[in-house]
Amino acid sequence: MRLRPPAPLAAAALLVSTILTAPAAAADQSGEAVPFVEENVPFQQKTGGYACYRIPAVVHATNGDVLAFAEGRVADCGDDGDIDLVLRRSSDGGKTWGPLQVVSDGNGGTHGNPVPIVDNRTGRIVLVTTHNGPEPCTNGCDRDPYVQTSDDFGSTWTAPRELTDAKLPNWNFWYATGPMHGIQLQHGPHAGRLVVGASFETYDGTGPHVYGTHLLYSDDAGETWHIGAQTSRDDGTVIAQEVTVVELADGRIYALARERGTDPGNRAFATSSDGGTSFDAPFRTLPQLEMPDVQGALVRFSEGPEQNRILFSAPAHPAAREVMTVRSSYDEARSFGTWEEGKVFHWGPSAYSDMVRLDGDQAGLLYEGGVASPYESIRWARFNEAYLSTPNGTPPGIPGPPAPGPLTPDDGPAHNPAYVRGGATVAEGKFGTGIALDGVDDHVEVPYDASIDLGADDFTLMTWIRYGATTGSHAILWAYRTGSGSTPQVWLRAEPESKRIRALLSVDRFNVTVQSAAAYNDGAWHHVVLQRAGGKLRLLIDGVVAGSATAPPGSVTAGKEFGVRGLHIGQRVDGANRFRGSLDEVRVYRRALSDAELQQIRETNKPIVNKLGLALPFSTIG
Repeated sequence: MRLRPPAPLAAAALLVSTILTAPAAAADQSGEAVPFVEENVPFQQKTGGYACYRIPAVVHATNGDVLAFAEGRVADCGDDGDIDLVLRRSSDGGKTWGPLQVVSDGNGGTHGNPVPIVDNRTGRIVLVTTHNGPEPCTNGCDRDPYVQTSDDFGSTWTAPRELTDAKLPNWNFWYATGPMHGIQLQHGPHAGRLVVGASFETYDGTGPHVYGTHLLYSDDAGETWHIGAQTSRDDGTVIAQEVTVVELADGRIYALARERGTDPGNRAFATSSDGGTSFDAPFRTLPQLEMPDVQGALVRFSEGPEQNRILFSAPAHPAAREVMTVRSSYDEARSFGTWEEGKVFHWGPSAYSDMVRLDGDQAGLLYEGGVASPYESIRWARFNEAYLSTPNGTPPGIPGPPAPGPLTPDDGPAHNPAYVRGGATVAEGKFGTGIALDGVDDHVEVPYDASIDLGADDFTLMTWIRYGATTGSHAILWAYRTGSGSTPQVWLRAEPESKRIRALLSVDRFNVTVQSAAAYNDGAWHHVVLQRAGGKLRLLIDGVVAGSATAPPGSVTAGKEFGVRGLHIGQRVDGANRFRGSLDEVRVYRRALSDAELQQIRETNKPIVNKLGLALPFSTIG
């Protein structure tokens, strides 16, 4: 074991985390439990000698300590490179945290995917992880499982030992344990068994990739391990990874996985009735459990004649990694409540998580969360059962009514209000008048309305542009949201420094871009069109296809219940990338226009109203 010395400015933060919310009294005068939550940040980006902390896992030791594990990523938040497995311990239920401890030193390689398990019979803590070398692993590599144990509640650990019996030779392209806590079975002939979820990928270099999910189990407190239940698919229908497990009241094991195949739904499940030796049936998807493509965690909260309750933690937004929520199942995982019926712990960006059952009526949630990115910190929330029933309130991302201001008319059937901001003025256009934007504060904002909700349908966005900038990024049209990864959005932007006009479509787990080979910043008018049409994303400039890519299915407004902006013209929805130049004839269609229709509009400005959502000729401002 090696302790990485903390950065001087972060040493105090590593000794004791700040309490963000004070606990309430345990019960009111009627004896009813009073909801409470305590929150703090055990792992903060750019502290303790690490650029980033990711992949939380947490357990409750038999001596009462809470052990919070994470990957300490030395250089950045990437998934490979120099990564250590680190730990912080709390002896007061997560109110305060002790110093950072390195449990497994990557020494330039990657040690991660923590799966800690508490053996309640012996008090031993078993830690199963995955290691790979320092070379980049962005497109798959050979990874191996390891195990460590601690018999003093995590104070010291054995050296990592490779689990050669827990991986088959052909599982050569990817291997991953968890990541989240494992379980010890309490019922039936296999009581006392430790169970871990894991996944693999096989690739021979020429044939199809074969993806699989399996369980590992140990009957001797982590000394020896066996490959148990296995399922694999090579047809891309169900791809189950990052498996969390819970024991059902009848003794079966319920495995819930991140699903990355083509079946609808981002979760898949399977059960095992023989202690994890085999699955009862292949994994099946759960489309009704809406969440993005991300890991999630299960923990049993209660079991007995009064109530069976299993908790599930994951972001609740259907596409973006946002809105960390704990949902409940009262029927042994046959169904889970909606996000509205669950409890939102963080409305902002959030990703991986794990949970732990604590004493009394309490549990803890350890999760990735931040303001601009989910990976800014790993947060801790200790709460009681009553807190799970408190109202969530209104999502803060839902915009209120726009501030009053000058308007420019929408000639489309919906007559949407289009607010002109920053003092933009009417100027010479391609057809009659257009709008001149100064690149400082000028833009046009069209609030969200069903008429401009492109959803999962084909669409056509278009406008005329004239500009001469040689630097900067200049948003032409930007719809709904902004953010990295899978945040649903669509946009069109001029990037003269890179000599291109570029567009992006983000749906579900996919992020597709198309771009031109020139910036068209010559001071002349150019007609720019972005279409999703028949499975293709097309960028057309002056009637010529400048870029094309496969457009995956999915909604560009998924999760609008958590707040979406409408259409912003001349800036990104957060106010960045303001356009300097002139625009004319902005149109939004909720269908793909034909090439003939596009030519008519380009040549004669023909009014075509079939599924027209917005038409801004910029005839007047006032």
